Amino acid sequence: MKKLTIIITILIYTGSIAFAQDSKKMDTIVDHAARDFIKDHSWVGFSAGVIKDGKTYQYNYGSIKKDKNQQPTGQTLYEIGSITKTFGSLLLAHAVLEKKVKLDDDIRKYLRGNYPNLEYNGKPIQLLHLVNLTSRLPDNLPDKPDAFKNVSPDSMSFAIAKLHKGNTKANLLEDLYKAKLDTTPGLLPRHSNVAGQLLGIILENIYQKPYEELIKEYITGPLKMDHTFMTIPANKEKLFATGYDGNGVIMPNIPEDAWAAGGLHSSIADLAKYLEFQLDEKDPAVKMTHQPVWGDANVFALGLNWFINKTGDGKLTIHDDGTTLGFTTYFMLYPEQNFGVVLLANEYSQTSNNELGKIAEKIFNENFYTPAQIASDGFGFSPSINQLLDELKKRGFEKAIEVVGELKKNNSGFNLVENDLNNWAYTLAGKGKKEQALEIFKLNVSLYPDSYNTYDSLAEAYENMGNKELAIKNFKRSLELNPKNTNGTEHLKHLE
Repeated sequence: MKKLTIIITILIYTGSIAFAQDSKKMDTIVDHAARDFIKDHSWVGFSAGVIKDGKTYQYNYGSIKKDKNQQPTGQTLYEIGSITKTFGSLLLAHAVLEKKVKLDDDIRKYLRGNYPNLEYNGKPIQLLHLVNLTSRLPDNLPDKPDAFKNVSPDSMSFAIAKLHKGNTKANLLEDLYKAKLDTTPGLLPRHSNVAGQLLGIILENIYQKPYEELIKEYITGPLKMDHTFMTIPANKEKLFATGYDGNGVIMPNIPEDAWAAGGLHSSIADLAKYLEFQLDEKDPAVKMTHQPVWGDANVFALGLNWFINKTGDGKLTIHDDGTTLGFTTYFMLYPEQNFGVVLLANEYSQTSNNELGKIAEKIFNENFYTPAQIASDGFGFSPSINQLLDELKKRGFEKAIEVVGELKKNNSGFNLVENDLNNWAYTLAGKGKKEQALEIFKLNVSLYPDSYNTYDSLAEAYENMGNKELAIKNFKRSLELNPKNTNGTEHLKHLE
């Protein structure tokens, strides 16, 4: 691996010894976390902004162009993908506060034309559904899966860019007539760029102003975000980083028709301001976008284009990520701790958003917990899981089902959530504790026998431990419960 050139910039100086110590600690933490990413992506640019107790820290690593050794700066421009949708949510919240709209309004009230297809069994798509991922609109229009039938994985990004090249709002609205909903809007989340694009059109119709003008009027202007653009001005083009896939291949820029769904470009300096604005929550529109409108925040909930949940010890987190063909962005907010992280990279791969999410989490953890706490097998998980862990350490993991029965009987507040338990088992497996993880996967099956995913995870555990017979048995049971479980189907192809 070639030697890395690193620039670290601290945006705010106070001169105080306390802040100098805080800065040194933050430098070490971010540098440690960032290297986890750039060690395998030495040619990628990586920028980080951190807010802690009202202080802003900014860091830049790597290069914005492969083999050119050109480090990012505070003004380097990245595509920010679906983070763009959070700007639309803010605009919609302002429209609600200004009493121009209501969140439960039928979206067709603000569209020109007749769209009888934008309802399911008489239940229309509401404005709320466009921003809480439950509209059930297609992910993208035009929706032409046959266009990618014979396209190799390496060429997929270029085929997507070609399909969307030259598309306009008029094309989107024409294609919208053909969209079909598969269930009642508001019930089930599903990612939809069309929802974001449609919201942009609706906001223009409501305000009778271009979308870009609305963003400047309500967000980038007041926050003095002077390096955030839908279309990069000619005099700023040299600031734009080159986007790559995970193999270092230059990717096409995001198609212009992504627009309100993912078309914004921004810099780490600007997004640090946006992060601070979101974290503060003094603006009532910001506060509105952070309220859970679907799901349970104790497990998983959705705000207005934000994901909401709590850490194992009950700390509220609000997060979102944005990806394009060649860029990845990640936002993580901890409002109760007055702490936030924004990360940017000029690379997109199937794992890049998860990698950045883990880095954001790592930066938070190392700021608020000791190494001993972080190393604990129950770190980051619920009090019930940690109570179970304490008992299993005494009695053995093979007693998990028996121990859980006793804990439930003696403690009405003891509760094990399927997804939380599953994630804990994978965490144990990742630490090399495969036998302990297996017992937790088995426990999850006993607690949730009608869940295809518990059997799927147990099957993977058996497969990784070389027990082919039980792996096949559990994958088949998973498929009985959910025939659409493609993971199980793919594993069985190799096992049978």
